Amino acid sequence: MSYYDPLVYVVPPEEEGMLLKTILQNRLQVSRKLLSRLKLTEEGITVNGRREYISIKVRAGDRVEVRMAQEESDDILPEKLPLAILHEDAHVLVVNKPAGMIVHPTHGHYTGTLANAVVHHWKELGETVRFRPVHRLDQETSGVLCIAKNPYVHQNISEQMKANQVKKEYLALVYGLMKKDEGTVDAPIDRNPEAPHIRIVTPAGYRAVTHYRTERRYAGASLVRLWLETGRTHQIRVHMKHIGHALLGDKMYLPGPALDKRDRRGACSGEAAGGEASQAGLSEAFPAQRAGLAVPASLPELPLARQALHAAKLGFYHPGTRQWVEYEAPLPEDMTETIRLLERQT
Repeated sequence: MSYYDPLVYVVPPEEEGMLLKTILQNRLQVSRKLLSRLKLTEEGITVNGRREYISIKVRAGDRVEVRMAQEESDDILPEKLPLAILHEDAHVLVVNKPAGMIVHPTHGHYTGTLANAVVHHWKELGETVRFRPVHRLDQETSGVLCIAKNPYVHQNISEQMKANQVKKEYLALVYGLMKKDEGTVDAPIDRNPEAPHIRIVTPAGYRAVTHYRTERRYAGASLVRLWLETGRTHQIRVHMKHIGHALLGDKMYLPGPALDKRDRRGACSGEAAGGEASQAGLSEAFPAQRAGLAVPASLPELPLARQALHAAKLGFYHPGTRQWVEYEAPLPEDMTETIRLLERQT
């Protein structure tokens, strides 16, 4: 059996006499589920090179190693596609996903996905790794995405996300002039019962919190930096529409000639219950229809075929080094060109 590179922990003097199980769970953050899997493999858990029971007491200087059996994604076809790698090591692969690319194969989309590109990349390197994205990005959202290269890394970063330790930073272009320089939208989100693929703000929904800071105001639009405290599906898109600032180019959440007035009023105690969109930049109705999008008359023709949302930065404690790391992805061309056009209009 082949294994990934081991996770190593050297026991310090003050932890002498501690149970190996405690070291694994509290120092290496191995979950109960993963611990059960490791116990079944020959070299899953070793101390000084020997397989040991997790009930033993460790000594100062003991070298504890955790190894996971190599896996691969047999159900994903390797496909040579452009892949913008921001960072790769034995534990994680961090990429800049382009807009328009689906993360994982789904029914009707078996090729052309990020997974196909990543599996091909690993095959070229001779690595045996299973495709495990730690989080997802919508098909039309670009930016930083992290892929775990073994079960431990996936579990570790997932636990950080649950504990709100992962930093997710986004940039978005929105309709209208943001009144506040910074703020928080705290408004629960759930599926729309009439259209389950769409999310709405509703008092009966799941807690959802988005923090934002206005970076720049243009004629009829604003550039906003956002941080997610929770990770609901379409959270930024739903929250920005909720406060009267739908994302530029968002066909799903700005499908008609006007914003949904019930959503503008707000059904719960989120920010700006009446919406804060400037009438100069975002009217009650959008008279101009261009390329299937609802566009305020004050805005120029924009080079956007998707919602203007980019995952700009991702930060977390690296499972291999236990050090804080951050990865950034530059704005894609369609958003930078849109910003240039807006600047010329301002």
